[in-house]
Amino acid sequence: MLLTREIADFVLYLQVERGFSEHTVRAYRSDLARLAAFAAQRSLTDTADVDLELLREWLWFETQAGLSRATLARRSASARSFTAWLTRTGEAPADPGVRLRSPKPAQSLPRVLGNAQMTVLLSSLMIRAQGTDPRAGRDLAIIEVLYASALRVSELVGLDVADIDFDRLTLRVTGKGAKERVVPFGVPARTAIVDYLRGARPLLATPPASAHPPGPPTALFLGTRGQRLGVRAVYRLVAGLLSDVPGSGPSGPHALRHTAATHLLDGGADLRAVQELLGHVSLGTTQIYTHVSAERLQQSYRLAHPRA
Repeated sequence: MLLTREIADFVLYLQVERGFSEHTVRAYRSDLARLAAFAAQRSLTDTADVDLELLREWLWFETQAGLSRATLARRSASARSFTAWLTRTGEAPADPGVRLRSPKPAQSLPRVLGNAQMTVLLSSLMIRAQGTDPRAGRDLAIIEVLYASALRVSELVGLDVADIDFDRLTLRVTGKGAKERVVPFGVPARTAIVDYLRGARPLLATPPASAHPPGPPTALFLGTRGQRLGVRAVYRLVAGLLSDVPGSGPSGPHALRHTAATHLLDGGADLRAVQELLGHVSLGTTQIYTHVSAERLQQSYRLAHPRA
């Protein structure tokens, strides 16, 4: 079978049957397109041409491009998933990807803001929200929700107004693999959401006549054109807010997710409860935050103990 056609069918399988997110599907499509292009340069266009030797040669070629170990690990995982699917569907007699290995991604601790830093950040947003710009009230609600519920950015922008339970202080969230979970939020987040729904959101929902038609009225967070706020807009917002905050590491919305999880563990929360909140399938994924807490403890010890 034609390799590019089978890749397209595999990507469709990931979308329809596995329910993978748009971001994940895009990564698979990109990785496998590079594999197909590499094979085509060697006049290999059939799935029968995909063997262990080709896969190893492709990964070596990708290594020479200076890619990170994390990217190489993802490319390898994409190839293994594809060849396993070919075997299951009967398009390949054996799975050549079983023996494919790749460098393990480097383990780096995520960026975490301190309690004082979060207080200053939220206080500045509260002051801005007292003005006349409806985006300021929306931005305060966004940051409060991200920090309160440790959401992924895709989960945040996917929220509808109907997903909020103000009585129980919970949100119904659709996470990876279209899996739903219920996560809590606190009183400050509730106050910010209520203020946003009463004041800022109605203004954002009625854009100027020259703008594009507004989006569905169900979306919780709206852009200036009345449509559902996108992932990139939230990235720009958080990156702009964190640009002046001391600290190294990524400055996207995930930094607030990392911060919330670490602060919960610092406060004595159970690791499995944090796993449930974050929507992690594996407890091992959540355990990185215990390393963050341990490192923060060591830093505090070195700074505070007279004989450190």
